[in-house]
Amino acid sequence: MELFKNTNYDFLGKKWPFIIASLVLTVAGFASMAMRGGLKYGIDFKGGALMSVKFAERPPLEKIRTAMSVIKGEVTVNELSGGGLDNVAEIGTELQEETQLNINRDAMEAVLVKTFGQPGSDKVDFNNTSKQTLGDRLRDPLARAGVAMSEQQLQKLASDLVDERDDHHSGLIASFNQLSSVPGVNPGIMNTLQQESYLSPYHVMQVQMVGPKVGAELRNKAVLATLYALAGMLAYIAFRFEWIYGLGAVIACFHDTLITIGLFSLFNKEISMTVIAALLTLVGYSMNDTIVIFDRIRENLKMSRRESLEAVMNRAVNQTLSRTVMTSGLTFLTVIALFVFGGPVLHGFAFALVCGIIVGTYSSVFVASPIVLFWHNYSDVRRKTAPVLATAPRTDTVRKGATKVVK
Repeated sequence: MELFKNTNYDFLGKKWPFIIASLVLTVAGFASMAMRGGLKYGIDFKGGALMSVKFAERPPLEKIRTAMSVIKGEVTVNELSGGGLDNVAEIGTELQEETQLNINRDAMEAVLVKTFGQPGSDKVDFNNTSKQTLGDRLRDPLARAGVAMSEQQLQKLASDLVDERDDHHSGLIASFNQLSSVPGVNPGIMNTLQQESYLSPYHVMQVQMVGPKVGAELRNKAVLATLYALAGMLAYIAFRFEWIYGLGAVIACFHDTLITIGLFSLFNKEISMTVIAALLTLVGYSMNDTIVIFDRIRENLKMSRRESLEAVMNRAVNQTLSRTVMTSGLTFLTVIALFVFGGPVLHGFAFALVCGIIVGTYSSVFVASPIVLFWHNYSDVRRKTAPVLATAPRTDTVRKGATKVVK
């Protein structure tokens, strides 16, 4: 299927506006990183504890920030939305010491209990308890209430109650009556459950903890993974085409990666492991588009040896234009949908792909190809000037104040 037939656009003649735009974006990205003191890394890379907490209503961010100010280190509180994460707050603490990791996590949980729970109560918080803790808490009270139950039945009851909470109410119930549909729950069990537990207005969904040393190691490995991917592709293209083609393709991919990272800094977005996955995906995607164009250039050079290289490149880009538009266009629509509807978990991944596809598509035409063209033009100029230099007359000194011309 061809969307464009017999096109003859002068793509390389329009290269300078795109090259200038790339330079501006690159400089703006580096300037932003310098002003912000570097990139904004996620918990994966800088180390710390990240807690996702679901609230019954919209989370009171200022109240949470004020309460969390007692915790050592920088604390960030953000609200998440979309992708089934409504009324969810994300609380993160940056750590400089490995020993502070579990201390900060316990401190975060204690602050939530003090602010939104029932501090000092001997009851268990049903919305944040585990199956084992709930079973242990109900064992003796149920026996005193005359509810005959074996240990196996008790553990199954605790498991069914917690599963009902997590699977059907997103980990947060507002009333004990919502548990009445659990098999085996009778008035005696319900009454004991209400006496031994209470319902807080929040539920800790997930806690991620990464030590500072592990974060630094992951950051270094992510950089090395990207560089190794570029080096491998350089070797492959240099073997398949010429070394200048490989260099042009790798510079274009490096250009895509730098601009995408710069946009993350400009928009103050976090760099996480999912973003690194997106960057590696972007490197492969951009490289594939560049190879398609280079392959068509090589085919055209075999058939049009007397035609200028710029004309051959323009024809190759025009011949692959339909393929580029269809592939990049459909992929772009997919990642836009992922960016809009994917939720906060995939937001960074989708943002990197949206930026990367736009930049990567034009870099294959307006960055990689001009690099090859510039080199060949430079080589031609050197070959033409070499014979002139070789045949130019030279002078040898014969005596003081005199010269001899040697031809």
